[in-house]
Amino acid sequence: MKAVVMTVKPRKTAPIPVALRAGHDHDHCLADALSEAEALCAARGARLTSIRRRVLEIVWQSHAPVGAYDILDTLRKESRSAQPPTVYRALDFLLAQGLVHRITSLNAYIGCTTPGRTHGAQMLICERCGTVAELDDLLIGDTVTSAARAVGFRITNQALEVVGVCRDCAQAASQPRKRRA
Repeated sequence: MKAVVMTVKPRKTAPIPVALRAGHDHDHCLADALSEAEALCAARGARLTSIRRRVLEIVWQSHAPVGAYDILDTLRKESRSAQPPTVYRALDFLLAQGLVHRITSLNAYIGCTTPGRTHGAQMLICERCGTVAELDDLLIGDTVTSAARAVGFRITNQALEVVGVCRDCAQAASQPRKRRA
């Protein structure tokens, strides 16, 4: 198979992921995500049951990825009757509705910042603090799609995971350490 090299003219400014924006109000972010999920499910005739809503809320509690068994542990603190199939069924529903993304490399889930439309998300994963930010850059998605087509590959799902260091961790690392007395 022949490799395809594509050159892409970079944008002057790339969109800044929600979780990395200065002054990000996470409580507002969580409330907006739950409200949007309820509206999308209602419009689609899909049932956002109380357990599905609670699982989504747990996923959105931070911008760090959360595993299914971490979700289960949280639910068991609230109700001892929670079982793994319940969590996995809720996650399958949330994935199908486009309300969460699965981060394959971490076997974990993160809330989708742009639910309601099909998109190829790029996940920026901080290797220091674990924060994950969703970058929804159409240029990147289109580039991957075009390159795949050029070699006869049909994409059915596009998820790009990029590992690095977030702005906060990079700034913390560049700060001089205080000396102990």
